[in-house]
Amino acid sequence: MARRKLVVGNWKMNGLRAHLPQIAAIGEEAAAYPSVETGLCVPATLITMANEVKGAAFIGGQDCHAKGNGAHTGCLAADMLKEAGATWVIVGHSERRADQGETDSDVAGKALAAHAQGLKVILCVGESLEIRDSGEALSFVLAQLEASLPEGAASDWLSIAYEPVWCIGTGRIPTMDQIADMHGSIRNALVQRIGDDGNAMRILYGGSVNAANAAEVFAVADVDGGLVGGASLKVESFGPIIAAAAA
Repeated sequence: MARRKLVVGNWKMNGLRAHLPQIAAIGEEAAAYPSVETGLCVPATLITMANEVKGAAFIGGQDCHAKGNGAHTGCLAADMLKEAGATWVIVGHSERRADQGETDSDVAGKALAAHAQGLKVILCVGESLEIRDSGEALSFVLAQLEASLPEGAASDWLSIAYEPVWCIGTGRIPTMDQIADMHGSIRNALVQRIGDDGNAMRILYGGSVNAANAAEVFAVADVDGGLVGGASLKVESFGPIIAAAAA
């Protein structure tokens, strides 16, 4: 099944007003490759300003709370992100699972809350180096996916990002066979869970994608794009990744 490639930059805790020209430049680059759906998930402080210069790129948030409002100091509800101008949001990123102790149930709740407000969702799953080396990577990731996938999951609003956590920020990358094995297994699990629509759901690769390896990674079966970290901060490094997705 042909699925439109999706390439999303996750700026994490990076970005100030001074970085808006980079967002504008990335938006211009995205316009040159309309076959690729391109976006940037920026810090919440930049969402509104980013929307003013985003060009052909969409703007998303990096997290939302499962609740719509209440006594949750420092958190953001999905409708707050939407009002600021976000159209997408990441949930379950490995850094939040590890640093904030988010559970699979938390992630599923956040995805549902975002969907209820009309946001599209990138739901992250992935394993640590310890789990990879134990030989349990596949069973761990599939169990995480099963427990994190919200009721009513559908390809028109939800995408999955596979993050081999041991690759993020390290420059390491699994073999293409390892990526194919994991993405194919996630695809099969999605079909088992949600039926034929599982074949339409996009599965992104999210482990140290860069200009040098993007074309090879995106050529792997069931890799429908990438969730890109540091390489998405500048058009010089992100542009070639978008181009690779369009090839």
